[in-house]
Amino acid sequence: MGGAIDRRQFLRRTGTLGAALTSSALLGASCSSTPRSSPATSSSTSSRPPTTTGAPPDWAELSGSIQGNLVLPSSPAYPSAKLLYNEQFDGIDPAAIAMCASVSDVQRCVDFARRFAVPVAARSGGHSYGGYSLSTGLVIDVASMATVSPGASGARIGTGARLIDIYDTLGNAGLVLPGGSCPTVGIAGLTLGGGIGVLDRLYGLTCDNLRSVRLVLADGSLVTASEASEPDLFWACRGGGGGNFGIATSFEFDVHPVPSEIALFTLDWPWSAATDVLGAWLSWLPSIPDGLWSNCQLLATGSSLEVRVSGVFVGTAGSLGSLLSPLEAAVGPSPTYRFVGPDSYLNAMFIEAGCEGKTLGECHLSSQNPEGTLERAAYASKSSFITQPMPAAGLSATADALASAQQLAPGLGAAIAFDSYGGRINAVAPSATAFVHRDAIAGIQMSASWRSGTEPTAATQWLASAAAALGPYTTGAYQNYVDPTLENWQQAYYGSNLPRLVSVKASVDPDDFFHFDQSIPTSLSA
Repeated sequence: MGGAIDRRQFLRRTGTLGAALTSSALLGASCSSTPRSSPATSSSTSSRPPTTTGAPPDWAELSGSIQGNLVLPSSPAYPSAKLLYNEQFDGIDPAAIAMCASVSDVQRCVDFARRFAVPVAARSGGHSYGGYSLSTGLVIDVASMATVSPGASGARIGTGARLIDIYDTLGNAGLVLPGGSCPTVGIAGLTLGGGIGVLDRLYGLTCDNLRSVRLVLADGSLVTASEASEPDLFWACRGGGGGNFGIATSFEFDVHPVPSEIALFTLDWPWSAATDVLGAWLSWLPSIPDGLWSNCQLLATGSSLEVRVSGVFVGTAGSLGSLLSPLEAAVGPSPTYRFVGPDSYLNAMFIEAGCEGKTLGECHLSSQNPEGTLERAAYASKSSFITQPMPAAGLSATADALASAQQLAPGLGAAIAFDSYGGRINAVAPSATAFVHRDAIAGIQMSASWRSGTEPTAATQWLASAAAALGPYTTGAYQNYVDPTLENWQQAYYGSNLPRLVSVKASVDPDDFFHFDQSIPTSLSA
């Protein structure tokens, strides 16, 4: 099909599938990676011991002490304010949601929660796969603290800023911060858990570009963590996961000049070639330059099974075509669809966000922006890594696992997506930051989505079976794709870095004030 249609026309033709699955939350961006089911078809700072009043929380007191709004269940804004991106957590009802407007608001919320023994959850973009940015107590929401301030070689960004706004502001200033693709993800969760994206092989993870972070700790104090100040806490904040050590209020990042040349590609093959495509793609990865990112997607949508390879290249379309030739030759059958073409940096980021043809305002949820056209989703996910190409048995197990989604529940939206690692990601030692997964050649995300208002039983059953099928060939899990069903999650997320993370947690939050089901414990025996 060569040059018959360009990528923009292709995305329009394939609709949500082409736009969202090309990258959107197949990266470390905490977004659903699958279409919905078919419709009817070392820190020395320690927190003080908890001091509680023993009285019920005085919400009027908190409301009167903060600059932002305190949303209570009686407020007209509550039904919308409590929602996360993932619809499966709509049944969680917080006692209150503090829409913080300043650092002092965050500090007052932490102090209030300690005095009244109210559990808390920190929320930036609200994309936690496990729903950990909600609580039945107080949600401390920093979405309004979203200023993006570019400088000559760095950028200061409020922790409530969403990725599409960051890319737009920095891009228009001629600057790039590598990160995920899902447009409405908040920068806080992405950075604190690592930050996988389409430019990371060239520039490193989002957390690798972090210079410093300001956090409100469990005792209400504000600290700045960097290589020079609170170095252990800074280490932990680069991959240790959001919500574990404090509430981040702003970041300072290294940034990079916008590339002069960007090219995109999409290659589709018939499902019968799925194992050949995946095997060829995995064998091709070690040969590609750092400026080329790619993913391989096995997709089940409605009655269709598809295999697709797509990616982003910092360079010319001509050079990209040459780099793709060995992959296409190794597969054998020609692609049924082939697009390779140039684009601008900002337009490429909108395409990878599933926002091709949309304005900046439209590339938001309607609850975030009056112009927003994006929708929430109901989905679940599992993740893992591979450190070497799969044997033939692993390739077959992967294809069979994806195909089984249709057998389990026709119409279930399911995907197994492989994202390329290597390059600058793997140039960092596993112990240099809390992000330990530095030997992977690819990350894997298995995702399933279902229609609003329906039960997720089939999706969760398929995910469990798919993870078991791939288990013999994979290792670990990505902490930003948090999985509440994962056994031995501490080792899977953090590996050999777990003891140091536990030590940092015990130092800055000995009372485990910032606690959720998969929060880092204060001791290895916890």
